[in-house]
Amino acid sequence: MTRPLPGERFLLFGVGVTNAAAARALLRRGLGVTLVDDRPDDTAVELASELGVDLIVAPDDDDLVRALDEVDVLLPAPGLGETHRALGLARAHGVTVCSEFDLAAAWDDRPLVAVTGTNGKTTVTLLVVAMLEASGIPAAAVGNLEVPLVAAIDDPAPDWFVVEASSFRLAHSRRFTPAVAVWLNLAPDHLDVHGDEDSYRRAKQRILDDLGPGDTAVLVLDDPVVAAAPVPDGVRVVAVTLDERGVTRPVDEVATVADGRLVIRASSHPVDPGAVDLDAVDLGEVDDLPRTLPHDLTNSLAAAAAALAAGATVDGVRRALGATPAPPHRVEFVAEIDGVRWVDDSKSTAPHATLAAVAGFDAVVLVAGGRNKGLDLSALAAAGPRVRAVVGIGESGPDVVAAFPDRPSAVASSMAEAVEHARSLARPGDTVLLSPACASFDWYGSYAERGRDFASLVRGLDRAASA
Repeated sequence: MTRPLPGERFLLFGVGVTNAAAARALLRRGLGVTLVDDRPDDTAVELASELGVDLIVAPDDDDLVRALDEVDVLLPAPGLGETHRALGLARAHGVTVCSEFDLAAAWDDRPLVAVTGTNGKTTVTLLVVAMLEASGIPAAAVGNLEVPLVAAIDDPAPDWFVVEASSFRLAHSRRFTPAVAVWLNLAPDHLDVHGDEDSYRRAKQRILDDLGPGDTAVLVLDDPVVAAAPVPDGVRVVAVTLDERGVTRPVDEVATVADGRLVIRASSHPVDPGAVDLDAVDLGEVDDLPRTLPHDLTNSLAAAAAALAAGATVDGVRRALGATPAPPHRVEFVAEIDGVRWVDDSKSTAPHATLAAVAGFDAVVLVAGGRNKGLDLSALAAAGPRVRAVVGIGESGPDVVAAFPDRPSAVASSMAEAVEHARSLARPGDTVLLSPACASFDWYGSYAERGRDFASLVRGLDRAASA
């Protein structure tokens, strides 16, 4: 059942991909739109002209209050910081704040699988879509991806939408009710937007808050914050864990690894890891997965649990698990040169993600740094002796090197220089791992651009070594 919108006149603050899609959707339905941006680019100006709506540029507080007085609803761009003055002024003047998720819920009632977490969202989202499609269920990956949910609902083909639910979108949503909610993990991130860790946690918790009887929550209990997350009464809970001994809360099912196989089985509380459940769902051998790092196992189990809850078949899940590669720039093998493996993990933009990547290798030359998002980069030291040498890049390069004061290190002024430093520091058997723990926006326009540059330079080395 769709839900009514909280008004008819909308102020869209921040003109990016999501709010551009929202503006078009609102206007098609005869609703009022005003655009606002502190630093609009040419695309924002062209959009306002094309749609025939006002674009307010860099308003002061008085201008913004006047604009808010003319609308019912503020729709902030997903990355608009929680402390941004527009949000405070809107609430002070009785203007409702909502997200693209609220718009979609007003116009479309197809069921959602929603996936959140500091790391792994994209991987799990794409895996769930592959599992549903392999089961004959039309599905689409939306949200914090190329297509916002508010635009995706124009397509009548999908039976399910699988939503990568960023903390930004969740924080601004009035009500969000996926049929299946997946929470993977939580670690400090985006503190430049959320202000503090508790605010970030509360935003993630929103994926569970509005669930009701008959809905499913898939929780990775190996993460202590997720393990402690409250779930409304009547919600079916599937625990994902690589160590069943750590399951200390009542759950309905456990998704885990047993005897080298991925399984999901019914559970009681307390869990008995030694119990034999003849009705367990067997999803196949771990060795059949394209990659078997610890976070790969967790992501595979979480995706399988979510897809099965959405109606996927066991056979469809198995086939997708064996055939779906990881997203680009996420622990992606580039080349092996003179006994050294080179791996692109540019998508890791926080220490938690970098530590997960490092955990998959025995000896790493870490290439890390960039624009810090307000995070403590000294946390990288938790990688321990797996990091044998370090190359710092970007604005935070010196801070990354400082986290490993007793390791061979260098600070680079370009990616080409970073690759050269890494080559000189690496030994046969090492893995050179680009896993920056930071955003890319000091040197690059995106993490993908950063990863492509690294990979291109490494392939150049490979060609030279083979000549």
